[in-house]
Amino acid sequence: MFDISRRSFLQLGSPLVGLGLADILSARARAAELTKPTNKKSLIVFWTHGGMSQQDTYDMKPEAPAEYRGFYETIRTSVPGITVSERFPDQAKVMHHMAQVRSVHHENGIHAPSAHWMQTGRFGPTLARNAAQHPSFGSVIARTKGASARYMPPYVTVPKSEAFGYQGAVYLGKASNPFEVGANPNSKDFKVPNLALPAGLEIKSVENRRQLLNQFDTLRRDIDNSGVLDGLNSFKAQALDMVTGDQVREAFDLSKEHDALRDRYGRHQYGQSALLARRLVEAGTTCVTINTGYWDHHNDIEKGLEEHLPPLDQAIAGLIVDLEERGLLDDVLIYCAGEFGRTPLINGHAGRDHWSNCFTVMLAGGGLKGGTIVGASEKFGGGVTERLTIPQDLLATIYQTLGIPLETHYEDASGRPTSIIGSGQPIHELL
Repeated sequence: MFDISRRSFLQLGSPLVGLGLADILSARARAAELTKPTNKKSLIVFWTHGGMSQQDTYDMKPEAPAEYRGFYETIRTSVPGITVSERFPDQAKVMHHMAQVRSVHHENGIHAPSAHWMQTGRFGPTLARNAAQHPSFGSVIARTKGASARYMPPYVTVPKSEAFGYQGAVYLGKASNPFEVGANPNSKDFKVPNLALPAGLEIKSVENRRQLLNQFDTLRRDIDNSGVLDGLNSFKAQALDMVTGDQVREAFDLSKEHDALRDRYGRHQYGQSALLARRLVEAGTTCVTINTGYWDHHNDIEKGLEEHLPPLDQAIAGLIVDLEERGLLDDVLIYCAGEFGRTPLINGHAGRDHWSNCFTVMLAGGGLKGGTIVGASEKFGGGVTERLTIPQDLLATIYQTLGIPLETHYEDASGRPTSIIGSGQPIHELL
């Protein structure tokens, strides 16, 4: 056994793997605090950072004048009566597994406040005060459910966190922040930097970590009383096992997949990120957010969409088919959304501007009703004509699907109990 003082013990993680002992103890304190639902469902998110155009994708207006209609034709899907953009041929084939909510509405047209609204269910930041004020839905899921397998991070962002900084935990604590992959899964030599040992260290040099962890427990009470555990990062807490064990490393190892499957998802960042997300939720992660790049197409929107739509289509459809073949589709909810949509009217620069009055999100799997359209927009797409849906409703639907009690409250920064859904209600048409 190691013979070390309390002071050196608190510092010992640093020479081992660049981590502090207090970080390791932090995760154990947080894990003991959690009451996890028994529902094993998980969530994969495609976040269209910047705002995807509903009129060029899901809620097309083929009868509208050209300046509203846009550049694409509609195509039929596997569900009679439902059409989508010609740039979504793969999703068209699996539309019977997909649902569209075409009546999402909130009242802000600025990126950052809108991203906060859609990520947290709460309006908050302004241009003058843009700090995050509430936790993201991914962090709520991480805090409430945790991971379904030991050592797996409960919440992962690929390749890194986006949404103008609003994908974090805020007052839920750093333990519920996302684990950032930190690299493009489609790169030739894809590796996760956060799972690599520091230069000069090898696995064999930390083989005695189990003995070290056993000694942590003997100091736990003393350290707890000192307040060292407050506000520390739980991913560092798991790092000894994450970087030296096989479970987490293998979950992130895309080389384990057959080339044919990787090709089906698409050899691009969208596709390989989606395949990685499937591997992670299968291994025990509860929420994976794929940040898909920037969709803020104020100018020449057709060029921008040509870069984004085909890989997004292939990735979403590939994920749905793969999950169905594995018997996992009912256990994994897929969600595609951004902070808002785009203006019905094409502007003078052949682009579309910000539009929060009425836009579309997509959900699939998770046991929800596929082949479903919820809500409707005006004939040119300007406003909601049927079943107005607010961001809190979307989050309530996600939480209920994942088995998270909707009455859950957490104390905010001032100590006030705060609901995770506010006034939101689940979208009953999908359940």
